[in-house]
Amino acid sequence: MALHFLNEGKAAKHLLSFCLPLALIACGDSKDAAVPAPAEADTPAVAVMSDVHFENVYGDLKNPKFSGIPTADGKFATIRTMYAQLTSTRLFNENYFAFRGALDDAYARGIRLVALSGDYSDDAQPVNIDGIAAILKEYQAKGMRFFIAPGNHDPNEPFDNDEAGKSDFLTAEGKEQKVYAVNYSGCKSQDASVACTNQLMELGYEKLIAQLGEFGYMPNKADVYWETPFSNYGNTAYSYDAALTSADVKNRQFEICAEGEGGSYKADGEKNLGKAFTRCTSIIDSSYLVEPVKGVWLLSIDANVHIPNSAFDPVNAKAFKGFDGAGNAGWNKVLTHKKHLLAWIKTVTARAKSQGKRLIAFSHYPTMDFYANQTDAMKAVFKSGAFQVTRVPDAATTTALAATGMQLHMGGHMHFNGTNDYKDAAGNYFVNVQSPSLAVFGASYKVVKYKDQDIVDIETVSLNNVARYNELFKYYQTEYDYLQNSNLASDISKRWSKDILNTKSYGEFTRYYFGELSRLRFMDDYWPCEMKEAATTLDAKQMLILSQLQTQVTFAQLKDVPGVLPLTANCMAKGSVSGTPVSASQLTADWAVATTKAAALATAAGYKLDDFAKITAYEFYGDFHRTVYAGELALRDMGTDRVKQYKVLMNAFPANPTAITMLSKPSDQNAVNVPFQNQFKQVFSILKGLGSGKPSDHFTVNFKTQTLTNSNTSSASFN
Repeated sequence: MALHFLNEGKAAKHLLSFCLPLALIACGDSKDAAVPAPAEADTPAVAVMSDVHFENVYGDLKNPKFSGIPTADGKFATIRTMYAQLTSTRLFNENYFAFRGALDDAYARGIRLVALSGDYSDDAQPVNIDGIAAILKEYQAKGMRFFIAPGNHDPNEPFDNDEAGKSDFLTAEGKEQKVYAVNYSGCKSQDASVACTNQLMELGYEKLIAQLGEFGYMPNKADVYWETPFSNYGNTAYSYDAALTSADVKNRQFEICAEGEGGSYKADGEKNLGKAFTRCTSIIDSSYLVEPVKGVWLLSIDANVHIPNSAFDPVNAKAFKGFDGAGNAGWNKVLTHKKHLLAWIKTVTARAKSQGKRLIAFSHYPTMDFYANQTDAMKAVFKSGAFQVTRVPDAATTTALAATGMQLHMGGHMHFNGTNDYKDAAGNYFVNVQSPSLAVFGASYKVVKYKDQDIVDIETVSLNNVARYNELFKYYQTEYDYLQNSNLASDISKRWSKDILNTKSYGEFTRYYFGELSRLRFMDDYWPCEMKEAATTLDAKQMLILSQLQTQVTFAQLKDVPGVLPLTANCMAKGSVSGTPVSASQLTADWAVATTKAAALATAAGYKLDDFAKITAYEFYGDFHRTVYAGELALRDMGTDRVKQYKVLMNAFPANPTAITMLSKPSDQNAVNVPFQNQFKQVFSILKGLGSGKPSDHFTVNFKTQTLTNSNTSSASFN
């Protein structure tokens, strides 16, 4: 198969000529002449929805062994367990209703253009792709247009995975059911516990483009213009037929090798590496540029990088096992393995500027630090690799992308709400907006609208109220009852709080879900043992007192003074006593002194010390993780009083806490205040940074003045 490569010089010479549909406007050669910018009224808003993770909760698994849970109206609920949801960074089921809610809301606002920035499906299974396609066609019939960018879940691998599946579908009895594609080992061995169907295989690029082509992957006759990174229309006027030829998957491939991009980039890459590239093969890049209405360009960037791994077999180059997943690669690997994209983006941005187009670029992955510039602090405080810091783009990656001239990028992937910007030495100004997921706390979508050529208004629309969000709760009740009545250790470990079924809105439901996700997963995965014990044990009143505590009583002595504070030496390494220790009973007196100081801090802020006890440990660590994900939106959820109380804690710690004495881990000879004051001073500093980032709710971007301006005068902040 011939590969098509486009070097930067060639791309820069592309001629964009438009034949507008329905003969409303005459065909003409646009070249690079300046085109008058459309008036504001002529520039439609674009809704950006990310990480829908659509699962077809009433889909047909086409397997008589397991059809799902029978419903009263004759359908079958093919849903995952509540436990699976509460231990996942995304919901699987309720987002089905949230997606419809978001589309209804956007439609009611008059929005007709919707960009889906990746992970639009739950692993690109046929049952889910069929389901989302049906919904998109339903709204398309009402006049909406959809433009997809792929995420790492669609596709999971560049080629079909016929061994995939899930082990946690919910049965009518409240149990788990395994459902896998027919080449799964359990299907081949005829394991009676497995339901086998290719409705659960994971589709690769070719089938996804074929089934979802009308949603941006392929040109539409109504488009003013459409191209791929490999398009070459020459000197001829743009035509739908030419675009259709360009869109053929055989014309949308590039060479990727284990070490970097091949093709026209291979020689330089091998020279720099000092050896030949290996495991080279052709792979599809589904990127495209579309002008759905005159003057607006949507740049859908396929930033998935599936690198051939040690299992790659050139004889069977389309075997899915021969490629690494794209989830951790992101834009960092685009720089080395999809270099053609940077060359293309540079030409697109230059043409957009010269022709007065209003460009919105979107891909699945963030292009700069998405932790409000708290990444280094988080690496220093939490467990190695915690909070998926490996997915944070390198500074060099952001610099390289800014150099392309791209000014606005809408990203997803992390399920976060956030904004960051970057200015380089050459004067390039680059803004990355993280669109939240519809499947987590802070569920929202973004509305992007150019006010004029230099100013963009970006609004975050929260989905607090979603029709039918609790439609599946009766099935979760069956799961809850089964787990409560089971004596199996594996079932007992999966018990969850029934309170989530009493929530009254989608916003309340996702808030509770994030508390349980924190309890069941994040605290173990991310927090060092002694920090987890403090965070899961202390309320905010105790934290405020402990921030003021000065004592010489050690962790090793805590067993002798039960009832003062609920910490132990369980997470500490046994150290050697040095000097003359004070009596353990001294802690009671020292705690009383610290309590008086803490009460004074509370009073100065307009509160009683007991008011802080209302922030339980569960609420605290839930708030922390909700702020990681939702930023400014999480502070709105907390309310004014809690934000103020957290600000008291942020300012309460000693300026220079005593360093922790370390052995293999913190020594039990540390005074009981030392680890907490040292570590949680940093925790609250990170919380402050996460809740005081760039505007992320409703704001404007001014590319001329290179500024972000908050449009929400009532927004909450820890500043």
